[in-house]
Amino acid sequence: MNAAPTEPVPALALRGIDKRFGPVHANRAVSFAVRAGSIHGLIGENGAGKSTLMNIVYGLQQPDAGTIFVQGRAVRFSHPHEALGVGIGMVHQHFMLVDTFTVLENLLLADGDAAHSTAGRAAAREKWGRLAQDYGLEVPLDAVVGELPVGVQQRLEILKALGRKAEILILDEPTAVLTPAEATQLFQLLGRLRAQGKSVILVTHKLREIMAVTDRVTVMRQGAVVAELDTAVTSPAELAEKMVGRSVLLRVEKDPAHPGAVLLETENLEVVDDRGVPRVKGISFQVRAGEIVGIAGVAGNGQSELLEALAGIRTPAAGTIRIAGRDVAGDDPAQRRRLGLAHVPEDRLRIGGVAAFAAEDNLILGQQDRPEFGRHGLLDRGAITQSCRTVMAEYDVRPTDPRLRLGAFSGGNQQKLIMAREIEAGPQVLLVGQPTRGVDIGAIEFIHRRLVTLRDAGKAVLLVSVELDEILGLADRILVMNGGEIMGELTRAEATEEKLGLLMAGVRGGDGA
Repeated sequence: MNAAPTEPVPALALRGIDKRFGPVHANRAVSFAVRAGSIHGLIGENGAGKSTLMNIVYGLQQPDAGTIFVQGRAVRFSHPHEALGVGIGMVHQHFMLVDTFTVLENLLLADGDAAHSTAGRAAAREKWGRLAQDYGLEVPLDAVVGELPVGVQQRLEILKALGRKAEILILDEPTAVLTPAEATQLFQLLGRLRAQGKSVILVTHKLREIMAVTDRVTVMRQGAVVAELDTAVTSPAELAEKMVGRSVLLRVEKDPAHPGAVLLETENLEVVDDRGVPRVKGISFQVRAGEIVGIAGVAGNGQSELLEALAGIRTPAAGTIRIAGRDVAGDDPAQRRRLGLAHVPEDRLRIGGVAAFAAEDNLILGQQDRPEFGRHGLLDRGAITQSCRTVMAEYDVRPTDPRLRLGAFSGGNQQKLIMAREIEAGPQVLLVGQPTRGVDIGAIEFIHRRLVTLRDAGKAVLLVSVELDEILGLADRILVMNGGEIMGELTRAEATEEKLGLLMAGVRGGDGA
């Protein structure tokens, strides 16, 4: 009688991993396995415990209970060097590189070898050049890292991990800063690594990426594993429902736009950063009543400085900004608010709110002189608290506690509070930057509906987002920024990921190889 075939030993297995931070139960007896030579997706809402779990696997944190198995052998790490020692590498969302060093110098740091001698550098150059060729990760060894495109920097981080003998590679939100073309190149690379027997854990919130490149996916909710599925037999809708615990509408439903009068306009706008470096270079555009205009582009191409100049936070170096026909280039943010401008900043805590203030106090920032909140310089605390309760209920902010400090809310609920403050002010023009950055999938659905409702009420919305799906789902017209310039404009009907990707990469007009 033949024995039943045995399951191959997984590259990585977690059994009963538990972790608490005071009253927060970040990981609740988490167990799942990663097959050797596979790409394994790990998804969940913000606060689901994904990052804590991966930090434990990489040795940045230690579990309170449970066991990690690598190739069937129980291990325990007190430092990432120990994880690297058994073949686990991690590429963080924010790269661990020295921008002022060359590629080779960064790789020498990864070796732990100063290699000051000519012979040492020559040997390192040969070693890393050979590895780069073997893995299809060509990087210019003599280039300064800070001058390289983000996609090349990411290849360098992956090369560093592979050069340290990583057999299991953890990638944390790897496409957050990539153009579509760079993301495609990354996924092709992951496919090659899989074919070479490497195991990849892909931590991402982008369900389309999970469906496109993974073999299996683990879903976490509130610190626990709620599903582990073969990707081929699931769907984005099923994964979203398991992440949130309810059905989620993954597409933006909206009627065609009916643009009216121009409410926001720039002409030859130029903006420099705090070091005097030009960040916005003579751009001109219009946003009309009843439309959403999206600005797409990889982060760092002038979008942040543009929003700050429009909101009055940063003074333009040249050019004109008009709100409802009035030149406001010299007006401060309060004056622009009185003209009907509202602003949801890209960074909700650094610019949009005050983490140590109560929710109710954050909801009146910039609105504190409205008569319903007080008179003669005295605030009506009862009216403010009641208004906050009403807004929290309408915007589904949880917990419904007006006196809870902003920093104690999840990222999605913080974003809904900031969004509520700006929308409830009744603006004619809304500037919104990265509205769903770090936001749970359920909150994304809610925020998108609010923006469409505002558009349908005849308001002008300028949307800045690095998420192409968001731009394509919401925008009626799309402008693409690269290097501080507008590379092109497309209607939603004209726009495709390929055209936008070329513009984002600096190919003017969206055509070319």
